[in-house]
Amino acid sequence: MSDLFASIDAARLACGFLPLSQMMEILDGNHVLDPFSTLVSAGVSAGRNNIFYPGVTLKASSGAEIRLGDDNIVHSGSHFEASNGNILIGSKNQFGEGGFTAKANRPGAEIRIGSHGRFLNNPALFGRCMLGDGSQILGNITVDSCTLSDGGSFQEDDPDMRGGLLKGSGVARNLSVARGMVIAGNGTFSSEDLLPQRHFHPKP
Repeated sequence: MSDLFASIDAARLACGFLPLSQMMEILDGNHVLDPFSTLVSAGVSAGRNNIFYPGVTLKASSGAEIRLGDDNIVHSGSHFEASNGNILIGSKNQFGEGGFTAKANRPGAEIRIGSHGRFLNNPALFGRCMLGDGSQILGNITVDSCTLSDGGSFQEDDPDMRGGLLKGSGVARNLSVARGMVIAGNGTFSSEDLLPQRHFHPKP
């Protein structure tokens, strides 16, 4: 059995990831549901009570870092990669179900995500993305250098007070979505399509 673990650790190291024991030290205080399918590199740090489902990858290189706060839920199929800029994440976010990707892997890239957000059904973030508290990305959307403003979470009763939202599928590039606003795209996303979230979720 010791030879098996040594082989696993050697493969991890060869691909830029930490051995199992070092990974578990870094993620101490969190819930790693399947350590054998979870890949974490040096340069990654996490607070407490984050939940990592099987099949999660967090890889930082070239002096970049990936930092998570507390109580995030990271579902299977989530991939975080920081090589040309940092990925900095607050607390109580949900990444997946249905996959999630964040890559700060080109010059000038940085991804900042606040707290209480939802990012579901395979969105992919690139470039300089600033996603405020309560923001949401719902759908298979390639998000390149966008800003979603702070606001309440999806549980906020008043849709005018919720964080910025993108939903649908396609490519969203160089867009800003203010508090209480949404762009619902199908193929392309444009600022001309901004609507109040109450358009879809009328106030009670």
